[in-house]
Amino acid sequence: MAQYFAYDYHGAPFVLFGTGHIVILLVIVLINIAMLGFRKTSERIRKTVRWSMVIVLCLDVLSWQLWNVYWGHWSLQMTLPLHLCSIMVLLAVLMLIFKNQRIYEFVYFLGIGGAFQALLTPPVGIYGFPHFRVIETFIAHGLLLTSAVYMTTVEGFRPTWRSLLRVMVGVNIYMVLVGLLNYAIGSNYLFIAYKPSTASLLDLLPAWPWYILWMEIIGLGMALILYLPFAIKDWRGKAGADRELNPQG
Repeated sequence: MAQYFAYDYHGAPFVLFGTGHIVILLVIVLINIAMLGFRKTSERIRKTVRWSMVIVLCLDVLSWQLWNVYWGHWSLQMTLPLHLCSIMVLLAVLMLIFKNQRIYEFVYFLGIGGAFQALLTPPVGIYGFPHFRVIETFIAHGLLLTSAVYMTTVEGFRPTWRSLLRVMVGVNIYMVLVGLLNYAIGSNYLFIAYKPSTASLLDLLPAWPWYILWMEIIGLGMALILYLPFAIKDWRGKAGADRELNPQG
């Protein structure tokens, strides 16, 4: 059992899209589908669901930090919660507690987009299932995705075009600030100083600094895809209203 918490892991590595990976992804999909069942439940039950996710996310973040501290690998350059998904997990906690629309907008666009990539290509390095690092990674990104889905499908939150604009401006300001920090302390938060050493979608992009521009383009494309269901809903609603006002049209 101790080997599954060891920092220097010598077991079988994680197999991308292997049986374990596929099973985990299916479980996450089923959990998100199950969230639809809470739409007509009482506020007390929904509050219990929200706080359960808050507690699990907080424990996940804390366990990751303590694991690094225990093995003597905590550092300003590596383990501050400044990567996109790390900061989105913290925002997801605040979103679930306060049910805040502005925070929701960031978690919806950036949290879902970042979590989706991390779930498909998990940054687990040398660790294989069921190592703590693998489980912690999937819990964090799985619940990040689920929290945004929950707030959308159960609590009735939704983004707008202005939401998209605020998120794009906000994330670029954040990227500049993190870039300055990277320069100051020699870190690589947001992977904007260089590509990560583990396999990721960034491997398909050009070399630095051009892959950062492509990250922006892909991020915008992902955000537009995430907004598409709401754009279609609004268009259909407007078309229906126009037909009611002009039944002979």
